Amino acid sequence: MSGLSAAHPPVGRSLGFNYALHPDRPWVRLVRAAMGTAMLAALAQETYDATQPGNSVDIPQLFSQFTFHSNLVLGLVLLVSAARPRASLPHWWDHLFGALAFYLVMTGIVYAVLVAPPDEPWWTLDLYWPWMITHRIAPLVAGLDWLTVTRTVHGSWLRPLAWLCYPAAFVAFSWVRGALDGWYPYDFLDPRHDGGWPAVLVTSGEVLAAFLVVGTLVHIAGNARVALSTRSA
Repeated sequence: MSGLSAAHPPVGRSLGFNYALHPDRPWVRLVRAAMGTAMLAALAQETYDATQPGNSVDIPQLFSQFTFHSNLVLGLVLLVSAARPRASLPHWWDHLFGALAFYLVMTGIVYAVLVAPPDEPWWTLDLYWPWMITHRIAPLVAGLDWLTVTRTVHGSWLRPLAWLCYPAAFVAFSWVRGALDGWYPYDFLDPRHDGGWPAVLVTSGEVLAAFLVVGTLVHIAGNARVALSTRSA
């Protein structure tokens, strides 16, 4: 179990359990490689489809979506995590992974609550397959990875606030982009709807507050998993 002792900080408890779920285990690497490949393939398909006549979203709009960004970066992070031993990756790698897991979990929640038709079953072959990957399977896998795979890097209570910086920046970016060409990725960001800017600001504040709540829960869950690996957590 030399891989466990090479972790920083080292694994200090439940060595058998944590060895079985260690990020260097072949099965963990295989799942991460498969998921990362599937996510990038889904984004490639969406990009190709966005170039076709009659598609509802063009390339600039596709590349301006929160779901596209978070799936792209997490897909790359999963592939790197599958290819490199954990000890060779930087200390902050787990914090980055946690942020991306949080973003994907929020993607899944927002899709299920606000975007998907009310009668759409969770698992349906009628769903556009890249959306099945990016909106359903990837959020589930990211959340399970964060909850189960062995980690030893404890996060401070400032971590959820740091994670919130990107969603806040995305909201501001969407307002600027919408002001330039009239396209907003979500209706609640569009000041041309009823209520104008006051409604947009209130709703955006509520959405960011929800992000902070979920981010805090993801943070707590990550530290709870670390507590199963180290005596200092």
